[in-house]
Amino acid sequence: MKIYTKTGDKGQTSLFGGKRVAKHHIRIDAYGTVDELNSYIGLIRDQDIDKHSIEVLLEIQDRLFTVGSILATEPGNTKVKVPQIGMEDITLLENEIDKMNEHLPEMRSFVLPGGHTTVSYCHISRCVCRRAERIISHLSELEEVDIILLQYLNRLSDYLFVLARKIVVDKAVDEAPWVPRM
Repeated sequence: MKIYTKTGDKGQTSLFGGKRVAKHHIRIDAYGTVDELNSYIGLIRDQDIDKHSIEVLLEIQDRLFTVGSILATEPGNTKVKVPQIGMEDITLLENEIDKMNEHLPEMRSFVLPGGHTTVSYCHISRCVCRRAERIISHLSELEEVDIILLQYLNRLSDYLFVLARKIVVDKAVDEAPWVPRM
């Protein structure tokens, strides 16, 4: 497979199915942001964290490629086969969140991102996930988008937040509460 095709040299790219769109099209922005998120999750996975979290993050990265594939397919094209996101993918995230929460102190305030590099990577990933969710939400107002993609990303951002809190505990670092100045 050749890496460069030169077909995008004039600012356009192809969706799965062949339709050409501008590289700044909101659909391209959506799956590009999902790709960025996937890269940040790879950065979390490369840190010194527990094996189970690494396995879950690998599964999430696989699912994010699926989300990207779905977004890269022109709406209504039934000729192109792409994998799908299912409720079981959301359930996996919910179950992981619940398991981690069992061992975390109760939240009494918002927390400031940071305390450890890996925690910060989780928060950056959470923010990129929320941005992807916002872009896909906007896209859904313009074109057909399966609602499950928004549900998955919404749950994923929750997962990343709880993973950050778990890593705070695992690394025995302080979680900095946000104390608003009134």
